[in-house]
Amino acid sequence: MTRGVRTFHVRKDIPDPHQKYIEDKKCNRCGTQLIVPDTWGAGNKRVNNYLCNTCESMISKVNRLKRLARVVSRSVIKQYDTAKDGYVYIISNTAWEFWYKIGMAIDAEDRLNSYQTSDPFRNYVLEYSKYFSNRRNAEAIAHKNIGRISVKRRGEWFYLNLGDAKNIIEEIVDEANT
Repeated sequence: MTRGVRTFHVRKDIPDPHQKYIEDKKCNRCGTQLIVPDTWGAGNKRVNNYLCNTCESMISKVNRLKRLARVVSRSVIKQYDTAKDGYVYIISNTAWEFWYKIGMAIDAEDRLNSYQTSDPFRNYVLEYSKYFSNRRNAEAIAHKNIGRISVKRRGEWFYLNLGDAKNIIEEIVDEANT
């Protein structure tokens, strides 16, 4: 069929004088001829949805699976966020000497990878990580103790010596795991 030219087909249930007004529509995905109600729903014409019943059914199944995946994803993330155990970590970037991020995560390597996506040079380095049964408590203690000796602080970023930060986190192991 050439572009812009409409083709028509003959239907036996329509009188001859009206045959010229019957447009031959095809499914946008598979090319099946669309005939109401055999291969196409009449309601679809109002929204210009030119998909046969088979293709529409497949799309509907895929959309149902996508909705289910979103529900499962939310549930998994909620369970993931409620986990108490994990790591307190120290991350640095070569662009900012003596600045260290003290944070917490269930998986410190995964957290490092999320930082790398924001740096085109991938200069973030996981300097240190320590496992705790209560990572939130351990991070709060680390921030409080490291904040006392750091020269400057910007949120979870501290300006200090890396060795001092490691020593402070090592010292709080017993206190945080109780």
